[in-house]
Amino acid sequence: MDVNARTARWEEHVELPLAAASTLYLTAYAVHVLAPGMPEVWHNVCLGVLYTAWAAFALDYAVRWRFSGRRLGFVRSHWLDTLVLVLPLLRPLRIVKAYETVERRHGRPLLPLYARVVTYAGLATVLLGFSGSLAVFQQERYAPGASIRTFGDSLWWTCSTLATVGYGDVVPVTQKGRVIAVGMMACGLALLGAVTGSFSSWLLQVFSREGDERPPER
Repeated sequence: MDVNARTARWEEHVELPLAAASTLYLTAYAVHVLAPGMPEVWHNVCLGVLYTAWAAFALDYAVRWRFSGRRLGFVRSHWLDTLVLVLPLLRPLRIVKAYETVERRHGRPLLPLYARVVTYAGLATVLLGFSGSLAVFQQERYAPGASIRTFGDSLWWTCSTLATVGYGDVVPVTQKGRVIAVGMMACGLALLGAVTGSFSSWLLQVFSREGDERPPER
């Protein structure tokens, strides 16, 4: 069996379980951040889920790296997977892979191309926005001089950042919070560009079809 076939077979078997692990990771992280007053045993359970899910992500990365036989070449060509391994909260960016697995099992696309782009972008925005809100809230809530004191403040900041509006009424003041902010800005621009480009292309195709269907002038 060649390298591509082995990798595709591996991904087909593990992508959906990894998507479930991503959901568990995000849920455990949310509980850990938003419920600091819960019993210590539950914090330990959340940490156990986080470490177990991350270990599953690391195992998947290691297996695909081993199948590729490319060493550093694999790291360079799979930069998103490498980034997700280092920052597991970015795991929602791999939602496309999960959809492709479901699509292969059905043997046909479940949605038209433009609907897929909008759906991917919408889900990624929601999941990344929630993840970013949690991460910023964890860094900012106890910082001296912070304006992000509640999770509601963090959600508002995330929405304005992803929408590339940036009102400036609440801003991160810690170094880690600002690093997260840079990542959120980049994701917001990328997702907005993907949706805008797809919508524009769809409009061009619609207008082109209308032009082709117009009866010839006499």
